[in-house]
Formats: sequence, structure tokens, C-alpha cells
Amino acid sequence: MAADTFDTNYRPSEDEPFMNDRQREYFRRKLLAWKEDLLKESRETLVVLQSENENHPDLADRASSETDRAIELRARDRQRKLISKIEAALERLDEGTYGYCEETGEPISLKRLDARPIATLSVEAQERHERREKVYRDP
Repeated sequence: MAADTFDTNYRPSEDEPFMNDRQREYFRRKLLAWKEDLLKESRETLVVLQSENENHPDLADRASSETDRAIELRARDRQRKLISKIEAALERLDEGTYGYCEETGEPISLKRLDARPIATLSVEAQERHERREKVYRDP
């Protein structure tokens, strides 16, 4: 599908064939925009961290600065992991497996994909997965 002919008001619908060209293009654009936003945030964070790299003579200021820095670095790590999941979703789009549950092979609902475009499990499979996790986690 040509990039300049894509209708930006388009929303995937259950009334059309699942993962048709328009739906794939819609999710590709959504994933790429999300990735670009995360990369932009990451670059801004880096600039802030570099500019705040001055020495604080006051111990409380230094401790506060270190705490802020640790929080920023954790946020960047989460962003990095999210970008990795977005890239994996884009690969699934290219392979033709995007939108299908990794566990059952069934289509993931469009509502779920719209809310969480990196989803790899249907709601039901995700719930089963979380129940199993809970059983193993709780003594």
C-alpha cells in the first residue's frame, strides 16, 4: 500500500478480513510512531542526564541527583525493552504472523491490538499465562 494513499482516519474493524493490507499498514504506522516517540524521549533523557552531570557540593543535593539519575536510567531500560518488543512486532508484521496468538494461533482481537500493539497472546491466553505465573510465584 502506498504511504501517501493511507487514510489517517482509518480504524481497523471486525467487519473486514483480519490482518488485511490496511490493518497491517495501520499497525505498522502505530508501532513506528510509538518507537519514534520512545527514541525521542530517550534522546531527551540523555541530554538531561549529561547536563546534570555537574558536581553537587551539598551531600543532600548529590543524593537527590543520584536518585533522579537512577530513576531515569530504570525508565530508559524499560524503554529499551519496549523498543525491542516493538521491533519484534514489526518483524511479525513482515513475516505475516502479527496479530495471531503465539499460544493458540488464533487472531488476537483488534481492540486488544489497538490498545497493546505489541501483544503476542490473546486475552484468554494472557490470562492463563498470568494464572500459571501466579501459581508458581505464590508459595
